[in-house]
Amino acid sequence: MCCFSQPVVSVSATNIFARPAEEGRQFLVYSMTLEAKKDLAMILPVPVKLGTDEKGLTFIDLSGYPEFFSDLFSGFPVPIPASKALTRSMTLSGEAAPKLEVVKVGSFEASFVPTMKDFSRLDERFRISDTAWKELPTYKDYGFAVFKLKSGDAKIHPMAFSFPRRDTRTLFFPTVHIHDGKVHRTAKFDHSLYCQPGEMERPEIHDWQESYANASRFMKTDKAKGLILADQHCYQKRLSGRLSNQDTIVNTFA
Repeated sequence: MCCFSQPVVSVSATNIFARPAEEGRQFLVYSMTLEAKKDLAMILPVPVKLGTDEKGLTFIDLSGYPEFFSDLFSGFPVPIPASKALTRSMTLSGEAAPKLEVVKVGSFEASFVPTMKDFSRLDERFRISDTAWKELPTYKDYGFAVFKLKSGDAKIHPMAFSFPRRDTRTLFFPTVHIHDGKVHRTAKFDHSLYCQPGEMERPEIHDWQESYANASRFMKTDKAKGLILADQHCYQKRLSGRLSNQDTIVNTFA
C-alpha cells in the first residue's frame, strides 16, 4: 500500500502499475480508495539512483484518465486466486534549507523529497516521524514521492511518475504500510499489481496472470501519457489478506 503522515480510517482497493522506461527509469502508477479524518500526505518511498536530485523524479498527470485501472483490470476477465506475491525485502542500505518544490498534478499537490533529511523542508503535517523511519533502515538513501490529500472518503485518481532506477534489473512496487505512524511486521493487503516487463526482458512473473490480448484492446493508450505499451500484453498479481509488511520487487532478468 503506502505510508501516510497521519492516521487513516481505511485504505482499500490499491492498484499499482510498473513498467521499465527509457534511460534506466521506471514508470509507476498508483491508486486507492482512502478514508481519513485529517488532511495528510501519502508518501511512496522509491529506490532512486544514488545522487538523484529533487528534479530527478517526474510527475505525470493522469487526471484525464481516471479509469486507467478499471480499463487495465478488464484485460483479465478470469478472476485470479489471491496468493502471496513474489516479494522480498531489499538490502538495508546552520541555514534553513529552501522549501521543496510543490507541483500541481491533476487534483493533487505533489513534491519529490530526494533524501530522508529533506523531509525537514516539508510542512510537518506531511511528514512521518523519525521513529518510524528508524525502523525502516532500507529507506535511508531512498527518494520519496509525496502527494498531499484531503480528508474525507474518496477514490483517489491514479497518481503517476517516473524515476531513475537504482537497479535496472528490477521493477519496484511500494507495498510497505505505515498507516498509524508505526511499522508493523505484517499488514492487511488488498492490492492488484500490474506490469509490462518490456519486450526484451525476462521477468520472474511465472505466477502472474497474463492479459488476454495486447493493451490496445482494452486500454485507451492515447490517454495514458506513454505509460502503457499498446502492442504488448500486461500482467497481474493479487496480494490479499495479512502478509509480511514489505515492498514487492520483481526481477526483470532471469
